Amino acid sequence: MKRTLHGVTLAAVLLTGGVSLAQTAAPATKPAPAAKGMAEFKGFMAPTDPKAFLERLHYINQSEIKQAELAQKSSENPDVKSYAKMMIDSHTAADKQVMDLAKTQNLKLAEMPKPANDMEKKAMAADKAHMEKLQTLKGMPFDSCYMANQVAAHDEAIGKVMAAKQGMTSAPAEMTTLLTQLSQELPKHRDMAYQTLGKLDDAMGVGGAGMQGSTMDHGSMNHGATTPGTTPPSGSMGGTPGGATKTK
Repeated sequence: MKRTLHGVTLAAVLLTGGVSLAQTAAPATKPAPAAKGMAEFKGFMAPTDPKAFLERLHYINQSEIKQAELAQKSSENPDVKSYAKMMIDSHTAADKQVMDLAKTQNLKLAEMPKPANDMEKKAMAADKAHMEKLQTLKGMPFDSCYMANQVAAHDEAIGKVMAAKQGMTSAPAEMTTLLTQLSQELPKHRDMAYQTLGKLDDAMGVGGAGMQGSTMDHGSMNHGATTPGTTPPSGSMGGTPGGATKTK
């Protein structure tokens, strides 16, 4: 029986975890209320304190760079390597922007954010385990593990950025600009990850189902509403098992 691309993505993410700092996933009917000092967007949580959020962005950027560098070594697929090169370039530039912004605001960022709760602590441990798993893989197993997680991680990051945009109403203008840029760039990265994963699916001959719709309104981020989306079990800035991508 042919597996769908959605099945491959969800299974790989459930097995491997992802780059994340934790959130409580939204229930099917009503999102959990945001804790004090946190903003919520469709179940995704982000700190409203600029320093705390910048530390998480720095953590994410460094994690993405390390994984992409590993992909350059462990993958044999030119599409995966090309994607990884883009991630290195993009997150290196993004991290410089984060650090420059912190400097202008006289903020000293920690290399590893202090977990706000037990969920974040567990998610950061899962990040470490995910990286260790990637280090044991080569070739196609690495590609599937890495790219499936990238789709989920970027869905999570988009939700976190949107939460921060809504919650940081009194943030400095530079922070608002950064959040706007991220809300425009992250969906592009997500699309590239999804397309690359689709090519892997074709290469394995498992067949894929068309995917439309989203559990998140990407259109609100100046991005096409046809972009597929998920509420992943874990991703950039964290998560727990949640909703799945709609399939046709």
